Amino acid sequence: MPDQTEFDIIDVRTIPPRERHPQIFAKAHGLAVGESFVIVNDHDPRPLHYQLQAEFPGQFSWTYLQAGPEIWQVALGREEAA
Repeated sequence: MPDQTEFDIIDVRTIPPRERHPQIFAKAHGLAVGESFVIVNDHDPRPLHYQLQAEFPGQFSWTYLQAGPEIWQVALGREEAA
């Protein structure tokens, strides 16, 4: 996995809760195949992962870079075109 400094970062802790998923999905859909960004959160964003898998199977990768207990970081990458 490349060093996280090579990624754009979305720190969702600074985004109002109702705006988090829409902002993450907008950024994810703007990725070209092979591009990634990092999501930073104060809890495991597992529900977002399930939503991505259900709505866009096979299109995105999901790699934990840091798995708590206080900070969670996930690299979300575009695997294939929509």
